[in-house]
Amino acid sequence: MAIIEDVGQDVELSAHGIASTGRVYRQPTTALLYMHALERGDGQLAEGGPLVVDTGAHTGRSPNDKFVVRERGSEDRIWGCNGIQDLDEDHFEGLREKVVSTLERSDLYVVDAFAGADPAHRLAVRVVTDSPWHALFAKTLFIEPTEEELADHDPEALVLHAPGVEADPVADRTRSSTFVVLHPTRAEILIGGTYYAGEIKKSIFTLMNDRLPQDDVLPMHCSANVDDDGRVAIFFGLSGTGKTTLSADPERHLIGDDEHGWGDSGVVNIEG
Repeated sequence: MAIIEDVGQDVELSAHGIASTGRVYRQPTTALLYMHALERGDGQLAEGGPLVVDTGAHTGRSPNDKFVVRERGSEDRIWGCNGIQDLDEDHFEGLREKVVSTLERSDLYVVDAFAGADPAHRLAVRVVTDSPWHALFAKTLFIEPTEEELADHDPEALVLHAPGVEADPVADRTRSSTFVVLHPTRAEILIGGTYYAGEIKKSIFTLMNDRLPQDDVLPMHCSANVDDDGRVAIFFGLSGTGKTTLSADPERHLIGDDEHGWGDSGVVNIEG
């Protein structure tokens, strides 16, 4: 049981407006997250060890349920496109209150990590969720800090993730009960009404799409590999079109298979 109770360092969530009444697990071990997910019946253990889960009604992202808060700090550089809708700050606060209210009544899992392999342009990310398997997803997908980096980890982006919370489309000005909302200046993301874990990853990538160009770095949805001479090949394409397959060349070194930044220091992976 010792490894299951290894919960890492303490963390104070009051700075995020969360007064948790449950137990808070910061940097939980993979073993703990597996055990909690299995105990809750959130998934099953498959042959060979993978944790298999059911994401419910949403088996992919919900592009029509994404919102960007219209606020002074970003309105001059962020334009609505591809179905992304505006949300005013009052309704953002209303949804945030719903999410926080649910999180405060639950045991919480806090994952501190980085997005971006280049220390000069990376983003310190904190994911707060009441779901152990979603915490495992975040722990796996983002770049895990060293012990020294964790001691100095100061979150620059916050994901408040409560998949069981549903929006009221009339009161909250959403399209449905599902919402993925980004407040660009506060670098806060609210996710509710969907158990599809990819929303966590893509919401941070959306934030990186805003931040990296301000540092003269081009964010790219692509895979990338490099040869022994340092020559990089980039493979662009929509999801499911073969980026991962094409980049997995046995004669080249993989940089990453989905999200990258291209700046003066070269091409770097955004994920872990």
